[in-house]
Amino acid sequence: MLTTRENFLRLIKGEEPEYLSIFSLWWGMQFPPFFRPAPSEDGVIRNMFGVESVKDSSGVVDAYMPKTHDFVLTDINKWGDVIKLPNPDDITDSAWADAAKQARDNHNFELPFAGGAGGAGVFQTLVGVMGFTEGLSACYEEPEVVKEMFAYISEYSVKMAKKFCYYYRPDYSSLGDDIAHERNPFVSLEMFKDLFAPVWRAYYDVFTEVGIPVGHHNCGYFEPFLEELTSMGVTFWDPVQSSNDTFGIKDKYGKNLVMCQGYEIRFIPDDATEEQVRADFRDYVSKIAPGGGWAFNRGGIENMVANRDIEKKFMQWIYDEFDEIKNIYF
Repeated sequence: MLTTRENFLRLIKGEEPEYLSIFSLWWGMQFPPFFRPAPSEDGVIRNMFGVESVKDSSGVVDAYMPKTHDFVLTDINKWGDVIKLPNPDDITDSAWADAAKQARDNHNFELPFAGGAGGAGVFQTLVGVMGFTEGLSACYEEPEVVKEMFAYISEYSVKMAKKFCYYYRPDYSSLGDDIAHERNPFVSLEMFKDLFAPVWRAYYDVFTEVGIPVGHHNCGYFEPFLEELTSMGVTFWDPVQSSNDTFGIKDKYGKNLVMCQGYEIRFIPDDATEEQVRADFRDYVSKIAPGGGWAFNRGGIENMVANRDIEKKFMQWIYDEFDEIKNIYF
């Protein structure tokens, strides 16, 4: 029987898997150790630009997010004062080789060996340093300045990606840049093509040019950007939330774009029985999974929002049901 790694890699390469594949965002957590911010003396989590992260105040997810006040950049024209990046070429070849060897030696190859080089998530970088209001305003008011900032970040990202690709030899790489809300993208398709797509494409090109598959992490309603995304060579996307037309996407892209999708337990009524939950999940999978182009995002968003006991019970029923049906489609 194929391992989880072998089965998923078949799927994202457009080949027929042996059984329904799972996906986990946590697989893609290999990152070069260089340039990570040192722990702060005051215990505050800060990224390489000095953006502080705080506990999610809503309590919806157990995660840290950039704080929503006291931004480190208030004028996009002064981005160079805040966005300062090191040169990956300053790291010796032996240091890169040692880091990659350690990562591979410590990895369980029953699962994919994957990750990213960091830095190309320019939308999240922008709103992290400026906030949503000022960051999006800058995109409208000073697009050429934003492009200058993004080009600088992209130069760093591409260099890091080339080093990561050569030394780590990942099974795939994935870029995360959440540019959409559940109901709508944060920017228009026109703005996406003008400002963001070139940076993403430059990053993905590093991997696709040497035959390494690439995926994209983007929560929310991301469907309007899929044509651009697939033109970059991306073959899988997570986490596909239900606000997207999953059946329409499946009809259009087939096995060429794998939707890594959880099952959103927040929409299940509290009084639903185990039989109902299992039957509804089984029915959905029977319609979306045949022929490829779909993987079960086990441990995805439905896991992060399962705060109540009833939700945790729903999640366990769904996981159990998946294990029972995963072998019947191929």
